[in-house]
Amino acid sequence: MGSLTIGFLQMGFVGEARERPKLVLRKQRPLLGRGFGGVCLKWRISGGLRSRPRKSLWRSNVLSTEAIQAVQSLKLAKSAEKLEEVVSSRLGRLLKEDLVNTLKELQRQNECELALKVFEFVRKELWYQPDLLLFSDMIFMFGKNKMIGTAEELFGQLLKEGLEPDTRTYTEMIGAFLQVDKLKDAMETYELMKRFGCAPDELTLTILIRNLENAGEEDLATNVKQDCEKYVDEPEEFLEQVGKKYVRISVPLLHISIFLIL
Repeated sequence: MGSLTIGFLQMGFVGEARERPKLVLRKQRPLLGRGFGGVCLKWRISGGLRSRPRKSLWRSNVLSTEAIQAVQSLKLAKSAEKLEEVVSSRLGRLLKEDLVNTLKELQRQNECELALKVFEFVRKELWYQPDLLLFSDMIFMFGKNKMIGTAEELFGQLLKEGLEPDTRTYTEMIGAFLQVDKLKDAMETYELMKRFGCAPDELTLTILIRNLENAGEEDLATNVKQDCEKYVDEPEEFLEQVGKKYVRISVPLLHISIFLIL
C-alpha cells in the first residue's frame, strides 16, 4: 500500500472534489409468489458509483459479429501459444469500437485473464489514449475476484499513464482491499482519497462503515461516520439507512443492485 502513496507524491496529483451522486430511495411493491424466501422487496437503492450513466465514446450496446467471434476464439484458446495466435490474428483486425467491446464482454463474463490480455493489447494500439473508465472497470473485476495484486498493479499503471483517480476509482480499490480483509490498506486508500481532494460519496462511506463494523473496528467506523457530516447532505438520514440490514442481490448483466430488508 505504501507504493500507492509514493506513486501519488511522485506524480504530484492534487485532485479536486467532485460532485457526489445521491442515493435515491423508492418504495417498491411486495414481491408476489415464491422467491427470496417470502421476503418482500421494500426499497430499491439506485444511484451510486456503478449505476450512474457511463459515458464512453468507444462502446455501443450491441456486439458486432467480429467482436463475438473474437470473444469465442479467445475462450477456445487452450494454450498460451494458441492464445497469442488468436490475439495477433483476431484482435489485430478489429476496429477500435469492436476491440473495446470485446474487452467489455470478457469483463461481463468474468474472464479475468483474457480481459487482462485484451486490455494490454488495447493499450498498445496507436489510437489508445489513457482512459480512467477502462482502468476502473478492470480494478473492479479483479477486486471482486479477490485478485488484489493485479488490482494494485492496475492502480499504479493508471498513475504512470498520467490519469488522476476519481471517486469511483478510489472506491473500487477500497472495495478490493475489503474483499481480502485488508482493512488497513482500505483505510489508507480512503485517507489518500481525501488528501488529494477527491470527495468520497455515499457508496464509499457505506462499504467502509459496514465492513469496519462487521470487523469489530468500531473506532474506525465512528471516524468514517463523522466524515458523513462533511460529505453527505443529510448525514443522519444517510446513517440511519446504512445501519439497516440488507441483503444485496446483484444482476451483473444490467449492473443493478437490489437491496431487501430482512
